[in-house]
Amino acid sequence: MSSPAPDALLGPADVRELAAALGVRPTKQRGQNFVIDANTVRRIVRTADVHREDVVVEVGPGLGSLTLALLEAADRVTAVEIDDVLAAALPATIAARMPDRAGRFALVHSDAMHVTELPGPAPTALVANLPYNVAVPVLLHMLDTFPSIERTLVMVQAEVADRLAAAPGSKVYGVPSVKANWYADVKRAGAIGRNVFWPAPNVDSGLVSLVRRTEPIRTTASRAEVFAVVDAAFAQRRKTLRAALAGWAGSAAAAEAALVAAGVSPQARGESLTVEEFARIAEAASLRGATPALPKKEPGPQ
Repeated sequence: MSSPAPDALLGPADVRELAAALGVRPTKQRGQNFVIDANTVRRIVRTADVHREDVVVEVGPGLGSLTLALLEAADRVTAVEIDDVLAAALPATIAARMPDRAGRFALVHSDAMHVTELPGPAPTALVANLPYNVAVPVLLHMLDTFPSIERTLVMVQAEVADRLAAAPGSKVYGVPSVKANWYADVKRAGAIGRNVFWPAPNVDSGLVSLVRRTEPIRTTASRAEVFAVVDAAFAQRRKTLRAALAGWAGSAAAAEAALVAAGVSPQARGESLTVEEFARIAEAASLRGATPALPKKEPGPQ
């Protein structure tokens, strides 16, 4: 297999030239900030521990900066892009800049939240630059839909990175923290400056590493049942769990009974609980024959 040319990755002039040719102007609506620094995308690939056997799925490839770096290292890459113009242009960019690797690239033109299957072998890694407004829902959807994903590295706004990697007791520990931990061991994996993007965002970015749990959380409760407890607990995070879970359980008394059965203090607050404790609460409610309310949809960051 021949190596890509040294200039195969996109630099600042390449990104602007591509965008101009396509008539693309980055939009705030989709949180588009294109990476223009080749060293940064190579650093992301290294941090993601992508190797030659990996089948990588990338969400929101944009003009292809990270896509090209992933193709340098992985066996194959599948990119999921919602934007019509960007989706149409990306295969040609790959073919022009890495012709020897073009056969290892596939494009799915779709909203990542609606993707339920991908072409080719099952993905082993997820690497993506995710915009703030969809970062958490997209991440959780991909982890749930594709259990073959063993390793994930996402670049998100620093605030979201902090929330995803937060531990119980932290001020920013919340719904994203618990739900991400349901699937994986989560940690901060670095910071990214603003000057590597075009246009430069008004906030800093961070890398978050998620390594899939080798064994799922031990519980008889379903994921939906556990997540319903999490949503209820943080919807009123200043309240004790006895009060916060009253609506979920049907009454404060029923919430207290489930908490006591789970070995959790009714006076505790959601921000102090681990994902395992949330699972115990859901399991206790189920064993007591309760039918707590389930959420209608995944909420955004909280």
